[in-house]
Amino acid sequence: MINKIYLGLLLSTIFGFAQPKVKSDKKMFSTKDKTVTVYTSADSSDLKMSKTADLRFTELKQPLETQFCLFVNPNKQFQTFLGIGGAITDASAEVFAKLPKQQQQQFFEAYFSKDKGIGYTLLRTNMNSCDFSSGSYTYIKEGDKDLKTFDIAPDRKFKLPLIKSAMNLIGNDATFYISPWSPPAFMKSNNHMLKGGKLLPEFYQPWANYYVKYIQALEKEGIPVWGLTIQNEPMATQIWESCIYSAEEERDFLKNYLGPTLEKNGFCNKKITVWDHNRDLMVQRASTILDDAEAKKYVWGLGFHWYEDWSGGEPMFNNVGLVNEMYPDVNLMFTEGCNEKFDALKYQLWKNGERYAKSMINDFNNGTVAWTDWNILLDQFGGPNHVKNFCFAPIHGDTSTGQLIFTPSYYMIGHFSKFIAKGAKRVSTSPSRSTLLSTSFLNPDGKMVTVVFNQSNKEVTYNLCIDTAATEVKIPAKGMQTLIY
Repeated sequence: MINKIYLGLLLSTIFGFAQPKVKSDKKMFSTKDKTVTVYTSADSSDLKMSKTADLRFTELKQPLETQFCLFVNPNKQFQTFLGIGGAITDASAEVFAKLPKQQQQQFFEAYFSKDKGIGYTLLRTNMNSCDFSSGSYTYIKEGDKDLKTFDIAPDRKFKLPLIKSAMNLIGNDATFYISPWSPPAFMKSNNHMLKGGKLLPEFYQPWANYYVKYIQALEKEGIPVWGLTIQNEPMATQIWESCIYSAEEERDFLKNYLGPTLEKNGFCNKKITVWDHNRDLMVQRASTILDDAEAKKYVWGLGFHWYEDWSGGEPMFNNVGLVNEMYPDVNLMFTEGCNEKFDALKYQLWKNGERYAKSMINDFNNGTVAWTDWNILLDQFGGPNHVKNFCFAPIHGDTSTGQLIFTPSYYMIGHFSKFIAKGAKRVSTSPSRSTLLSTSFLNPDGKMVTVVFNQSNKEVTYNLCIDTAATEVKIPAKGMQTLIY
């Protein structure tokens, strides 16, 4: 009996090892016969996403310590890219409406054309007014808790026409989401839309109904809503529209009111993003909400901003990576960033663009799937803004001359948005020197996109290395490059 058992085990082992290995259908990335096309932007030059080189790979088996190298490993893949874009605020729409037809067309091409512009696919807008509105407003009459007077009339003059046009230009790749800055005054503890305050518990349900009403109204206008954030900057008491939620309050509002209300009204498919504030407190907010199973089931992602350096510290990119490690099944989305304190003398300040380069590379390398700039367009004063919180945008429209002004930030964003396609996979990218920052994405069409920023004040020559193949690239001081191969 023992011999029969032993023989059976022996035969099964032999046949088990003899089974042919299943070949993977996954096509491995190869540098063979590939040309590396280089696009470069540089300070104090005419280089603005300009094609500067076509290069070929040669053999480099073992890089030396004396060489600057950038190692890309296509076999190590991470998050799936969703898109890059900006916010169509009231201010953006009002400025656009004042531009001549020719400049309006130039604006559309600059943002939404992949060939002539930088190919934005992601759009955000404000539900109710924000600081970048000409004044405070809601969609109901004050005191109407039943929302019987709900009407998005304030959006119809400027915002809706621009959103519709942008969505049509983007087409099937469009991703559009909404964010509130404040509920109506009567729903809040301070009885004011500005200067913080909290949503009163008795208005949790009416406020949840408000999101549904807004989504329904937008979709009736032919604008499909992909998702929403619960509250813009829920820990900031601002002089403009703002509303405070502790982590527990946001969690409970989501799981007991907003989530079930969206579900009840057939909006299970709307992607809900929590937090929507700076990187500093994002780990605590993530832990509080996502460790609650009933709340987490409604969460698509966690959104974050870049203003944590207001306290004098450095950007806290590691917090993005930590949330990604703790909750790998939750998406990370940058939901707002801009250069503050507008000054027309600093339109072409290269440092403003550098902030985008550093943030976008670090955020993507820490697991971010989508990146949303703030105002898509502002005027020559950095507004309009009803509380004088004037800021920079990638493009400004001078309403006195009718001309568009393109800032370095536009080109820095473009080094990503123009070349990385929806559905791309981020792949492992590692510089051998801290001088270089870099990230890479493998597009669905098989093309690799590597973005490189030179942090130094000197031109750098580096090797782009994949396995034992490499090509030598020169990047200007403080320069930005996109390599396509």
